[in-house]
Amino acid sequence: MADSPTETRLNKFLASCGIGSRRACDSMIQNGLVVVNGEIQLNPATRVTSDDFVKVNGKRVQSLQSETILFHKPKGLVCSKNDELQRDTIYALIPPKFQHLNHVGRLDKESEGLLVLTNDGHLAQSLTHPSKTIEKEYIVTTDSSFENHVLTKFLKGIYTPEGKARAKSVKRLSPRRVRIILETGMKRQIRIMFQAMNIRVTKLVRVRIGSLLGNGIEPGKIEILEQERIDQLFENPKSDPRATTLESQAIRNTGKRQPGKKWSRPTTRSHDGKRASDRRPRNTTSDRDDSQRDSGTEDKQYNRKFAGKRAAQREANGRRTPDRRKSSPRNSNTSSGPSRSSGDSGRPSGGPGRRPFPKRNTSSRRPR
Repeated sequence: MADSPTETRLNKFLASCGIGSRRACDSMIQNGLVVVNGEIQLNPATRVTSDDFVKVNGKRVQSLQSETILFHKPKGLVCSKNDELQRDTIYALIPPKFQHLNHVGRLDKESEGLLVLTNDGHLAQSLTHPSKTIEKEYIVTTDSSFENHVLTKFLKGIYTPEGKARAKSVKRLSPRRVRIILETGMKRQIRIMFQAMNIRVTKLVRVRIGSLLGNGIEPGKIEILEQERIDQLFENPKSDPRATTLESQAIRNTGKRQPGKKWSRPTTRSHDGKRASDRRPRNTTSDRDDSQRDSGTEDKQYNRKFAGKRAAQREANGRRTPDRRKSSPRNSNTSSGPSRSSGDSGRPSGGPGRRPFPKRNTSSRRPR
């Protein structure tokens, strides 16, 4: 039993025939310009097959064979079939037999590089959908040199009016040139990221899509892609030695990764060969041995035992006791300290050799 033809939406079928974009086909259907099997169809969602007889403006149209080309866009052209400002478009350089192809994504007027054109809607949707995370590599030239912290911010992400823009990897090629790899492409993303850092981009070239390279295509020329080359569009390189991420930057600055081992920051070692984390901090109790700890305890006990004898010897020799809490008249009214009687001259009533206490200032004003 033969398989039945696959049904397709009418607007998608017309787009695959090269009539125009899906939006343009929707407008033609709603204006009553499309006839299917002798009946006018006004619904773009009408299902048709390749066996149906479809006419547009009185002429039969048939689905074209899927074609995909790679175009090297030069600077100064816009990615559009009909520009509202009457600017030159990329279709001015594309051969007439490929004029029905639609561009996948776009490059702004001042940018250049690789651009895919196809009439396969499924292929175009797969290339532009964010879930596919297809890499796109660019070579960027700026008007002045910049510091490395700019590249670090590109990796972490920069907040823009359209959202957070970040690069998957970056690599400096010269003081003013850098290689950037993106997975999601906002409108003019790279130029906006540099503009946020007050840096102006003078040249931007797309050199890779997925694993597909230009292979020396000159600006303004095309290459018809075979299935093998089309498959490269959906395959990101497994390892790109030119790309530099934060991890590889740290490896280059501190050392090389050992094969089969996960990289970690090298540990700092002292002259004795010990790691900094293994050495104990200085001037701590844990560094002392038991003998030092015991000797310190004995010294404290000796000081307490003979403190009273030394104070008695100082008292006998006529010197002040170092313990001011016992000898000060402000803190004690006992007879152990020198007392002052009413009418005396401020001198102590003790024995010979005792030094007089300073006369207290009873005036309200502070002495100068």
